[in-house]
Amino acid sequence: MMEWFSDLTTFEQFYWAIAGISSVVFLFVLISTFIGADSDDIGDIDAEMDADIGAGFQFFTFKNTVAFFTIFGWSGIASMGDGSSKTTVVIISLICGLAMMTLMAAMFYYISKLTSSGTLKMKNALHSIGEVYLTIGANRSNMGKVQVKVQSSLRELEALTDHDTDLTQGMVIKVVEVTSNGILIVEPQKK
Repeated sequence: MMEWFSDLTTFEQFYWAIAGISSVVFLFVLISTFIGADSDDIGDIDAEMDADIGAGFQFFTFKNTVAFFTIFGWSGIASMGDGSSKTTVVIISLICGLAMMTLMAAMFYYISKLTSSGTLKMKNALHSIGEVYLTIGANRSNMGKVQVKVQSSLRELEALTDHDTDLTQGMVIKVVEVTSNGILIVEPQKK
């Protein structure tokens, strides 16, 4: 192995070293991502950069840099094997590396747009139809519970009513208001 490496020109050795080292780091990053160790377990470098820059589209991150050098090295080696001049090899490897960085930055940007915070926004319950779970006292005399679908999932939430009679278990209701402290104001659903 060492004999083969020493027979290469300095230019070829440079590209093989870049490709080899960056490939090992790339494999480590890839494996740690798949086993879930890419967040706080080993120190998320990308998260620190996100906090510093604060932009949604992150071009210069650790993962993008590793991808750049991996593609830079291997595309350079492929270009040398094709018989291209040194200038052409450098240009091709730079273009391929930058294209990979752009692709990865765009991919992570669009993936981050797919996530949701999971925070329940009580205003989304407004005008929802549900069912009384625990009896609600008339004229806000006793708080009860209702089951309503909010943000695509069935929730059990506290509720009051301004209606003149108690709303008993199983009655169909409609949310007409959400108070500032997140309590639903409901009324019987008219049939």
